[in-house]
Amino acid sequence: MQEFLSAAFSFPAALFGAALVVVVCFWLLVLAGAADHHAFDGDLDTDLAGIGGAPVSVSVSVMVVVAWFASLTGSVLLHRSAVTGTARAVLACAVLAGALLISWAVVRLLVRRYRRHFPDEPPPSRQDFLGRVCTVRTGSVSSDFGQAEVAAADGSTAIVQVRQFSQPDEGVLTAGSAGLLYAYDDEGEFFWVSPYDVTLDPGPPAPSRPRTKPRRSG
Repeated sequence: MQEFLSAAFSFPAALFGAALVVVVCFWLLVLAGAADHHAFDGDLDTDLAGIGGAPVSVSVSVMVVVAWFASLTGSVLLHRSAVTGTARAVLACAVLAGALLISWAVVRLLVRRYRRHFPDEPPPSRQDFLGRVCTVRTGSVSSDFGQAEVAAADGSTAIVQVRQFSQPDEGVLTAGSAGLLYAYDDEGEFFWVSPYDVTLDPGPPAPSRPRTKPRRSG
């Protein structure tokens, strides 16, 4: 026990020990709801270190734990050796560098496996709403005004800006009317919409039934 405490409070294990205390306190705050584990995702660019793809707080926490364990092991071996003076200080710095290198390699390996099983999904795009049926939420829709509610593929809904060409043969879109989003204007950031009759939608095609061979009599 005395050997463990002596190694834990010596350089370089003491540095990672202090970082480990901060990590434990952070995750206690996350469990209590006082902090968000994605809080540092926008502050640090982990892609430069090759460990991007996982939350920064998770990557850093694993790195600190591995580095602390590696440095503690190195410090115990250093204390058992008979090296003193300048050579001991050089070996302690080598333990520090080795612990950082080992922790970085372990986290990088874990992140690569994480990416393999949980690939990044492309962010939602407004182009995903093209061809979808929307519900008008404003009193009317014109060539310069209108809003509608549309459902995404995942079931979430969004309010989008819509516009309608004023043509005599097209019906008037009012609140509660169904419309079809058929084009998107990048400059104006709105969708072109046309009236849509839900009763004329044939729906998804019926599943085909396997053909059965006629039975031969007798």
